[in-house]
Amino acid sequence: MSSPGLIYLDHAGTTPTDPRVLEAMLPYFTQLYGNPSSVHTVGQEARHALDTSRERVARVLGCRSSEVVFTSGGTESDNASIIGAATALRETGNHIITSSVEHHAVLHTCQYLENLGYEVTFLPVDQYGTVSPEQVYNASGARTTVVSLMYANNEIGTINPIAEISQAVQRRARELDRTIVMHTDAVQAAGFLDLNVRGLGVDMMSLSGHKFYGPKGTGILFVRRGTPFLPLLLGGGQERERRSGTENIAGIVGLATALELAHAGREAASQRCATLRDRIIEEVGTAIPNASLNGHRTERLPNNINFSFEGVEGESILLGLDMAGIAASSGSACSSGSLEPSHVLLALGQTAEQARSSLRITLGKDNTEEEVNYLLGVLQDLVARLRELPTLTTTGS
Repeated sequence: MSSPGLIYLDHAGTTPTDPRVLEAMLPYFTQLYGNPSSVHTVGQEARHALDTSRERVARVLGCRSSEVVFTSGGTESDNASIIGAATALRETGNHIITSSVEHHAVLHTCQYLENLGYEVTFLPVDQYGTVSPEQVYNASGARTTVVSLMYANNEIGTINPIAEISQAVQRRARELDRTIVMHTDAVQAAGFLDLNVRGLGVDMMSLSGHKFYGPKGTGILFVRRGTPFLPLLLGGGQERERRSGTENIAGIVGLATALELAHAGREAASQRCATLRDRIIEEVGTAIPNASLNGHRTERLPNNINFSFEGVEGESILLGLDMAGIAASSGSACSSGSLEPSHVLLALGQTAEQARSSLRITLGKDNTEEEVNYLLGVLQDLVARLRELPTLTTTGS
């Protein structure tokens, strides 16, 4: 079977910038290039673009425009939210709750705070990678100040019941008569799940522009009004003194445009991707022996497929797919270059060998049936050939 051209199936890693987003950004590189903190006309033109973009984002999130903070991406948003809330509440408690399957932007931030004397509970997950509201409620106590749990997992696509978890956190906070800040990393959710922060009940939420066809180096941090927060970046006091630094106006305009487009096309994209996802899951499970799906079968992102293939290294599958013109992944793009097994799959109870045999396929809004046909043919043949190769063993000298 001949390749229909490059087939990109790593949309959880990044997405191409939508041409409409690029078109919206271009004037702010060469014509409307002012610093929004300047009082002259050129600066105030940039200020207008900044304020308008903030209002556009707020409409999608269902929040006040004053609650929107523009950042450099999901990593900064995660870092700023957890450190900002934890340090602001340091006098009332030092306990943080997260899970064992979070993105490293959250895990490493929590580990950093552990080294500074904070106590962190890394909640275990069930076989699908889910955390329950009851777990969070039972883990929280008089010293708890921050709960940070992802909306949808970047590797296995499992969706957490964030609205119900937020309710459990709020109930616990009322019982203890204290403030517990609820943060969610929603980086993978944009374009597929509801981002209304009122409905989700969260105090903070992180988003990253390049995950929904926006520019890299752009991000959003929602901070509910009244949430205790100390800034991570200090300087000129931009973003209402929550994130200093001259704003990236071109990037912010592109980010707002991409979020609006993702929100408007969410239902159609979800339905299209879910149809292709379900076909891949069904046919891989049927055609390839000893292939096991990772994550929940139905409560998962519409575009996410993650399989482990017994007896095959995931890296070998990736190289074989790449040679066939298919770009996929074995896990998080931030750590897929590592030889270490996925911490997410290990948390699900897999052995290191099983965790190294995984393949992540993440669909985008433009993937086609023809591309899926080609993928299925290549993957079945590739796994069979790799399983026929002799296993290499090493002995000590």
